Amino acid sequence: PASSANLGPGFDSIGLALGVYDDVEATVTGDELQITVEGHGAGEVPVDDGHLVWRSACIMWAALDLTPPKGLRLHCRNEIPHSRGLGSSAAAIVAGMAMALALVQEDIDDAESLALINRLAADAEGHPDNSSASVYGGCTISWADDHGRGWQTIRPALHPQIRPVLFVPAATLSTDKARAALGASVPLSAAASTAGRAALLTEALTRSPELLLPATRDWLHQEARRPAYERSMELVDRLRQQGHAATISGAGPAVLVLSTTDHADPIAELTDEWRVLTPGVADAGVRVVSRSVASTV
Repeated sequence: PASSANLGPGFDSIGLALGVYDDVEATVTGDELQITVEGHGAGEVPVDDGHLVWRSACIMWAALDLTPPKGLRLHCRNEIPHSRGLGSSAAAIVAGMAMALALVQEDIDDAESLALINRLAADAEGHPDNSSASVYGGCTISWADDHGRGWQTIRPALHPQIRPVLFVPAATLSTDKARAALGASVPLSAAASTAGRAALLTEALTRSPELLLPATRDWLHQEARRPAYERSMELVDRLRQQGHAATISGAGPAVLVLSTTDHADPIAELTDEWRVLTPGVADAGVRVVSRSVASTV
C-alpha cells in the first residue's frame, strides 16, 4: 500500500498505510530481465536493471546470500502517484523485497520474514516511516537502536473513527529536494514543542481523535520546507484555521487531513483545485496473493 509519513510531528518515525496499491507480477523465465510498467511512472521510470523494484529484490537476494535469477519477467501496475509524498518509492522497495523472498520461500507473512523486509527496506530508504507502513499496514511507529541501526516497528491500534483525506496536486516534489531544505539543527524550543506533540499524537491516533488538531502541529520540518511547496502549506494553514488536522503528507506536496468518520466527506468538498482522495486506511501491508502474482503492496 501507499503511505503517509510524519503525520505532523512524527518525523521519520510515524507512518499510516493508505488504501491505494501497487501490484507486481514476477515470473522466472528465460535468461534476460524484462520489465513493463503501467500506470504512474510508465514511460518515466527505468525498465532495465535500474528499476527500483528489481534493485530492491537484489538487495534481498544479497541479504540471503542468493544469486538473482538470470531471467525474470516483471510487470508493475502502479496506482500510487509518484513524487507526491505518498510513499511510492517505499512501496516499490517493499514490493521488490517481498517478491524476492516469495520466489525462494513459501510464506512471507511470518514475523521473521516481515521483520527482515522491514529492516532492509528502511535501510534502503534511509528512514522507516513509509516502508514500515507498507510492510505492516495500519499505523506504525518505528525506531532504531542507540547506534542508528536495527530498525524495529510497532503497530498501535488506530482509533476506528479516523479517516485520511488527501489533497493531491498536479505538481511534484522529489524527496531529495524536500530533505535538502532541512537544516542540520533546530532550535531547542522547536525540538521540545515537536516532541510534546509527537507524544500527544500517539494518544490522538489510538484513543482520543478529538486531539488530532493540536497533536498534528509540527515545528521541525514543515515550515523549513514551505518555499518548496508554498501552495500546499497555504492549504494546510487554511484547513487548520477551519479546525481540521491538516499536515503535509511525507515529503509533500500532497496534503493529509486526519478526520473522523463523521467529517471526512465534508472536508473532501472544501476545494476543487486539488485531486481529492479518501482511500481509507490499509489494514494489511505487503501480501503475496498467489504464486504467479508475486506481491501486492
